[in-house]
Order: sequence, then C-alpha cells, then structure tokens
Amino acid sequence: MPERHEFTIEAKDHRKRLDEFLFESFPHISRMYLREAVRDGKCEVNGLWENRGYELRTQDFIEIEIDLDRHTTMVPEDIALDVVFEDEALLVVNKKSGMLVHPTVGVRAGTLLNALAHHLNPQHTGDAFRRAGLIHRLDKDTSGLILVAKTPRAHRILSSHFQRKLVDKKYFAAVEGIIESESGEISAPIGRFEESRLWGVHPEGKESLTKYKVRESVGDATLLELEPVTGRTNQLRIHLAHIGHPIRGDVKYGGREFTRLCLHSAYLKFKHPADGRVLELSTEVPSDFFTAT
Repeated sequence: MPERHEFTIEAKDHRKRLDEFLFESFPHISRMYLREAVRDGKCEVNGLWENRGYELRTQDFIEIEIDLDRHTTMVPEDIALDVVFEDEALLVVNKKSGMLVHPTVGVRAGTLLNALAHHLNPQHTGDAFRRAGLIHRLDKDTSGLILVAKTPRAHRILSSHFQRKLVDKKYFAAVEGIIESESGEISAPIGRFEESRLWGVHPEGKESLTKYKVRESVGDATLLELEPVTGRTNQLRIHLAHIGHPIRGDVKYGGREFTRLCLHSAYLKFKHPADGRVLELSTEVPSDFFTAT
C-alpha cells in the first residue's frame, strides 16, 4: 500500500539533488522506482512538482508517495565476486565479461548489483540494508575494475572526483590487425546519429581523445593499453573502429565475432574518500583475449 513520507531539508542537504536525497533516504528502495515516482508526479517539493535534478534548499518541504513493500531493491543473490580491494568506505570489483552492472526492465537477476546487495547484506533484511553506490559503469561485455561506494559520503566524494577528472583509468583491448606505431592518439568527435540512434564519429559531436600504447602483437591482433582522456559513450570502441582496428568481438563496430568483447578495465588510480591517500589498483590481461573457448 502506498504511503506518504515527508521531509524538511536540513542544512547538510542544501544544494543536494532531489534524486540523490531520495536515494539516501530510502536505501532499500530501487533507484529506478524512485525516479519513476518523481517522473509520475508522486513527489512534490513545496507543493510543486520538480524534476529529479532539482537542487534542494534548506527548509524545502518534500512529500513523496511510495509503496515500501512492492518496490524493494534488487534481490540479493549469492554470486561470487572477485573483490580486489575493500574497506569500510568502498570496494573495487573485477567484473567478468557478460555480466550486467545493474538490473533492467528485462533482466532482474544475475547482475553485479544483485551480487553486491548480497555481499553487503548477507542477512538480506532489516532497516540497515546497505546499498552499493555505483561510481561509474562498464558495459555488459566489458570486464574489469569497477569502483563501488559503501556509504553516502564516499559516493558523493568519489562521484565528484570522477566528474572533475581526478581519477585515472586505463584499459586493455585486443584489436583487429597489427598496429605498427608504439603509441599514439585518436582524436575524433563523437555524437549520436538521430536516424539510427547510434553513437559514432560525428562531425557535430563532442571533442573526444583516446591515447594508446602497443603492448604486443599476437597473430593478426594487437594488444593495446588505452587511456580515455575524455569519457564519451562507447568512446574506445568507436575510436578504435575509426582507425580501422575494431576491438576483437565488437561486431557492432566492425570487429569479427569472438567468444567475448576483448575490452577490459585494467587500472584505477584515485584518492580514498576518507583520508585522501592515493590508491592504485590493477589487473592482468584477461587470459581469454587471445584464446577462443
């Protein structure tokens, strides 16, 4: 049964986004459901409908009608996780290729968030249900390191660091063909084509830059270390296809079929949100990049 909940914004939440406030206030409720509640007019601020990006002010009065029973967060599932680092504030997981990061309308189970819900809440119940705060995303078929916040404070700080480009990221990719140069840059604007609704190199797109280094050649493929200087949608896949070296397994952008998409988030460098110390985490090249299984 839907219930009405009321909040008066305190100074500590001044200038916080409406959706972020709701996520923190209802940690056991799915974010998709909370966004839908705002979209459908079931949430008012000072008696008026506001969008989810509304910037809250001290003494704002929020009213929201939600069903606490029907729309709990994703079901926790006991799925093995490759945890590279973990403490009280955050964890870093080495995600496998083929795993969705979060549930969708059609897929509600087997995702990284299902696994994290179990990892953070082994008892699955109670008012202190801990929500995993995703700081960034990886495509379903991209493997590798993904950073997850365990507290609202860590989520705010790390998200800010990502937005301010204070986090270093590097990827491994096995691409079609042999690249002769030891290193280089790919600079090509990326935008969305309205007719096809696909992302690609577009004359009116946003400036995009990728740096690469050749690690080795294996048969008719090249292993690259990639640094996305900008962070556009599908940037690495689009840029590599643009120079005639699509990623192995990336059929969408011209690559040949393979057992997986050979793209891996290999390295993260960031400041810890609690004490500011620098953390550097890395993984090896996936063993299945060059071996069909």
